[in-house]
Amino acid sequence: MSDSTAIINKNTSNNLLRRDVRFLGHILGEVLVHQGGNTLFTIVEKIREMSKALRAQYTPEMYKELKETVSGLAPEIRHQVIRAFAIYFQLINIAEQNHRIRRKRDYERTAGENVQPGSIEDVVRELKSLNISAPEVQEMISGISLELVMTAHPTEATRRAVLDIHQRIAKDVEELDNPNLTFREREQLREQLLGEVITLWQTDELRDRKPTVIDEVNNGLYYFDETLFDVLPQVYQELERCLLKYYPEESWHVPTFLKFGSWIGGDRDGNPSVTSDITWQTLTMHRKLALEKYEEELRKLMAHMSFSKNIVEVTGELLDSIEQDRKTVDLSNDEGWRNEKEPYRIKVRFMIEKIRNSGNPNIADKKKYTNPDQFMADLQVIERSLRNHYADFIADAYVQKLIRQVELFGFHLATLDVRQHSKEHESAMTEILAGMSICPNYAALSEQEKIELLTALLNEPRPITSPYIKYSESTQECLDVYRVIQKAQAEFGRACISSYLISMTQGSSDLLEVLVFAKEAGLYLHEADGSVTCTLQSVPLFETIDDLHAAPDIMSTLYQIPAYRKSLASRNNLQEIMLGYSDSNKDGGVITANWELRVALRSITAAAKKYDVKLKFFHGRGGALGRGGMPLNRSILAQPADTVGGGIKITEQGEVLSSRYSIKGIAYRSLEQATSALITSALWARNPQQDASEERYESIMRGISEKAQQKYQDLIFRDADFMSFFKESTPLPEIGELNIGSRPSKRKNSDRFEDLRAIPWVFAWTQCRYLLPAWYAAGTGLYSYYQEKPEHLATMQDMYNNWSFFRGLIDNLQMALAKADLLIAKEYGSMIKDQQVAKRIYELIEEEYRRTSDLILQITGQQEILDNVPVIQESIRLRNPYVDPLSYMQVDLLSELRATREDGGEDDPLLLREVLLTINGIAAGLRNTG
Repeated sequence: MSDSTAIINKNTSNNLLRRDVRFLGHILGEVLVHQGGNTLFTIVEKIREMSKALRAQYTPEMYKELKETVSGLAPEIRHQVIRAFAIYFQLINIAEQNHRIRRKRDYERTAGENVQPGSIEDVVRELKSLNISAPEVQEMISGISLELVMTAHPTEATRRAVLDIHQRIAKDVEELDNPNLTFREREQLREQLLGEVITLWQTDELRDRKPTVIDEVNNGLYYFDETLFDVLPQVYQELERCLLKYYPEESWHVPTFLKFGSWIGGDRDGNPSVTSDITWQTLTMHRKLALEKYEEELRKLMAHMSFSKNIVEVTGELLDSIEQDRKTVDLSNDEGWRNEKEPYRIKVRFMIEKIRNSGNPNIADKKKYTNPDQFMADLQVIERSLRNHYADFIADAYVQKLIRQVELFGFHLATLDVRQHSKEHESAMTEILAGMSICPNYAALSEQEKIELLTALLNEPRPITSPYIKYSESTQECLDVYRVIQKAQAEFGRACISSYLISMTQGSSDLLEVLVFAKEAGLYLHEADGSVTCTLQSVPLFETIDDLHAAPDIMSTLYQIPAYRKSLASRNNLQEIMLGYSDSNKDGGVITANWELRVALRSITAAAKKYDVKLKFFHGRGGALGRGGMPLNRSILAQPADTVGGGIKITEQGEVLSSRYSIKGIAYRSLEQATSALITSALWARNPQQDASEERYESIMRGISEKAQQKYQDLIFRDADFMSFFKESTPLPEIGELNIGSRPSKRKNSDRFEDLRAIPWVFAWTQCRYLLPAWYAAGTGLYSYYQEKPEHLATMQDMYNNWSFFRGLIDNLQMALAKADLLIAKEYGSMIKDQQVAKRIYELIEEEYRRTSDLILQITGQQEILDNVPVIQESIRLRNPYVDPLSYMQVDLLSELRATREDGGEDDPLLLREVLLTINGIAAGLRNTG
């Protein structure tokens, strides 16, 4: 493709996006007139035009006029104006998602022999071009592993009902590109979209109550039901297609390397609503959906199974299995397949019945599948018979897909992780050991004494609990969790729960406590030959900067304890370790968190190598920039290549789920890019190329991190007025009323900064347009090395061009700075009681913003922030004028609401509702929340 052709195609592509935005904007305009009259439409248009003009050319007069217009809105019209802007963003987000799918299809249609960068074929072709042999590729593919873990962190501001409408709109917008539509069909499609936008306008975007844990479980299952059950097998199918294309001499069946897990219903850290009963209910819901999806797939399969014995010869194995089913599975006469000449349909009908019976304890085992292996065996009988009469296409297209789904989802759908705070275990252990007269006060022991006692308990056969002792409610619940895990592994298979995560791990004893509880429930068993069978792994979560520093010693201590090593031996000497991106950022700032996480990855890996232990790192990334958020493929490639050998886990939180996995095309592209990145990372690990300059770069980075941390903590921890500034100038108190999660926003009923969760911390700063956690103190850190010395600037430019870690860090800072807006942020300062404090801290932040922006432009050689990603730069530039009115209204509403509350008056429900609507709207406009 020539350069000029590429430019024409790119412009055509962008024109199509603008077409969709205009089209949806016009439809919304019609809805505004239809629902609120010309008055509403005129006001919205006036505010929109003023905001755009102010962004194009700022003048104090226009700024004053816009603020007065917004402040002067009557409550009844203001409510509708807020919703108009919020729904506009929802529609624009749909248009942009649709455009991503369109660009991929356009590329594939016009590229000819060219391969799309970041695709699976791109990386497989690269392997071939590097002369990597088929056996080596086979070994690489067998060694990679990625588990994406859904969490219930309260960062999804969008209701399920609204997501359903979004999905229908997205399908209709995609259909607009169909060139075969007649004029009348296009008109009908427009009418259909108009109806959907009216439905969206008349649907409440706010939840009237906090979601329960089961609500959150259902929200997570939505993505499996709508997209993942079909999309995941497609990723495997594409990888096998590409491997066969470039390595045709091999027969390929890619092992399971990419799957989804979940915390929803298992994460009890700070959420008393997650009980052992809820965890059991979650697992049964997982199985129910898996079985429903299999029945759905079997019914589709049956439609393609009309092969007749009059024409083809099926295998005796298939006929024998049908006869066995006739003897054991009850079908009424009207439910069986009557045509005896169509054996596949007869077999599939019996399989449907066995799937329906599965999980029902009142039905005999012979009438159902007791495990997915039995289901798989029946599918393989069908596959072998199909291939026997050369119906390979049907076997490949339909049966193989279902076999892959069984491999991926089993009957448990997704592995559920359990998580609890380390202090909860210590408290329960203290009560239990005192009750059995083993130790009067376990909590008072030193770390070394705890390790010695717990090790002795692991080696002893006797239990530490008694059915005759009545324990406190919290201790009983702690014990019940392990018993439920043991019961679940027996009922759903060991893969249903295999990791127990320990928040705020600060010592080796934290992991040993979990193993002692596991032993009590039969999850850690001594075998006759002296070995141990352990079906539940203790997984430390290192979150704060101090925890990251302590991690290598904590793990080294454990590797030297025989009882702990035996538990690892039963799990192929693989240790899972989780690193927290949110709390480390909240604790030390963005520069220091990124640097310390990199150092921790390396030091923890080095400690494990000494003891011949393999590591699987679990990266606790959030959706927002201030919590480690970035595209999935970049988050994989950001890891040092020598730290991915045992596999990777990554959290997928809140709004990330809906933006990545609610639409099949987007879900496929995201998982395709992740697969490509995973194979690329394995290739790098296989051929490590340590740049001679990297050691010097790391030394420079260490100094930058130290200065950045000092600057960050000077404001956050050591400025006596900072917490007042934060709470009064952000909607932090009101975020807790948004009903977006079942978990409290604080770990304790405390106003201390340390007890504030990282999610509302980041969410609040995003709402008021500072985005402070994502960039603050970076400029001071970078300047501490730069010192206006040209040779130091040249070094940082080299670091940006040649060191992936530094480039990723700088580019994330660019994104944060582009989304931040200090002119708007300054408005929020009007809510601070002490205006001297407001002015002083704002000027501190503003000075750091300027410093950071100026230095990044010098390092990157750009004229403007995000010149390197013009598509995103333009998206932010186009969105800001529409977010701004919501911000102005939010400040007015918050001021009014807080004044009412301080005067002791009754809450105005409409006022609170409007505040919450602005929070939703700004979240949609900036495309991230927490």
